[in-house]
Amino acid sequence: MEPSTYVTGASNSFTVRLRLTNRPGALARVTAAIGETGANIGAIDIVRVERDTLVRDITIYTGDAEQMDALAARLNRLDGVEVLHVSDRTFLLHLGGKIEVRSKTRIRTRDQLSMAYTPGVARVCRAIHGDPDSVFNLTIKGNTVAVVTDGTAVLGLGDLGPEAALPVMEGKAQLFKEFGGVNAFPICLATKDTDEIVETVRRLAPTFGGINLEDIAAPRCFEIERRLKAELDIPVFHDDQHGTAVVTTAALINALKVVDKKPEALKVVIMGVGAAGTAVARMVMNLGVENLIGFDSKGALSTARNDLNPEKLHFARHTNPHDERGPLKEVIREADVFIGLSVPGVIDEEDLQKMAPDPIVFAMANPEPEIRPERAWPHVAVMATGRSDYPNQINNVLCFPGIFKGALECRATDINEAMKLAAAQAIAATIDAHELTADYVIPSVFDKRVASAVAEAVKHAAVESGVARKTQ
Repeated sequence: MEPSTYVTGASNSFTVRLRLTNRPGALARVTAAIGETGANIGAIDIVRVERDTLVRDITIYTGDAEQMDALAARLNRLDGVEVLHVSDRTFLLHLGGKIEVRSKTRIRTRDQLSMAYTPGVARVCRAIHGDPDSVFNLTIKGNTVAVVTDGTAVLGLGDLGPEAALPVMEGKAQLFKEFGGVNAFPICLATKDTDEIVETVRRLAPTFGGINLEDIAAPRCFEIERRLKAELDIPVFHDDQHGTAVVTTAALINALKVVDKKPEALKVVIMGVGAAGTAVARMVMNLGVENLIGFDSKGALSTARNDLNPEKLHFARHTNPHDERGPLKEVIREADVFIGLSVPGVIDEEDLQKMAPDPIVFAMANPEPEIRPERAWPHVAVMATGRSDYPNQINNVLCFPGIFKGALECRATDINEAMKLAAAQAIAATIDAHELTADYVIPSVFDKRVASAVAEAVKHAAVESGVARKTQ
């Protein structure tokens, strides 16, 4: 078996329980077999000692699920080795779901019951009926977000349906709580009909202080968000679009400091102009970029093309000021920035060498980027991906917990462009000038300063732009 071409990591790790003959060299054969496949060994633990054998648990980090299965089978064929059990660590983490509902107060006495529920709760109901805005203070609404999907664009996997989307939505809810202290609940809808999705979310809205749209395929996601923003008085935010745009813009702000370039002097090319690419383009242009060209699989988006759908034609009309035409490999010449939101392998070293001096490359296709960092590093000034196993991970978790935290705290009716740009600038500002390097243009997702800084910046922008109902 050939070693995996993927970088090994916890997401494809498993623990294998082995019964080994209690003779010298047995464990060495196991570790050698693991190493020969390119996998990495984590912990090795003794479970129990038997008369002539040892039972051990070995944690193994692989590159993909196929390698996991093949390696377990290989170990079982070794002389003196018996595979007793294989536990996929990622699946174990998901058993029973990743989130739960917990009571904030204990109910152990009649007094507590009478206040939390009937008859005392009736007084609270009447208070909200008389003052509807008090629902934000007296219920979970003020700090709770609905994470809504139809399962049509799950990660990079496509249309998997609402049930298969649920693990992602649970994870999103978990991240809201862990990083922003915001309650979130997954809502997976068994419909792909735009009207039905809009109507369903509209009817659910009284329970929530905000709506996070997730993994809804383009172009329907644009209409769904537009209509919900118009119909609801709470923030509606399609994270696949705007979260990606905010964090990408934050990384670009700092990358430009590294290479000492200004937004208005850049030539930026974006490969992939779906939901995320369109939002990224809008945000970096709000930052000051004037020369931006979008690409799909057929080449540069130009108004001269007659095969563009309405969304792409709108994009072309507001970008590509010099009407450049042709494939990416031609138009990338003299570009300062490449932003990839597409598929693996669309650029190579020769393309990077055509770019302007000190190029910036954000290759964010997952799990395999548009070009592997190992190939790009010798030719670029700043490299970023969407992966956690390389420097400069552009990850939406830097954005959405803080944005919603700020929007909820000021009871914003919208998350507008000013708030998103403020969030990007706040993320970028968490890295001090003396800390900034080519390998550190975006903070770690575990940097606890980020969500609070984003929330404060978002609140200020909401007040300044007139969408905050609570200004103090």
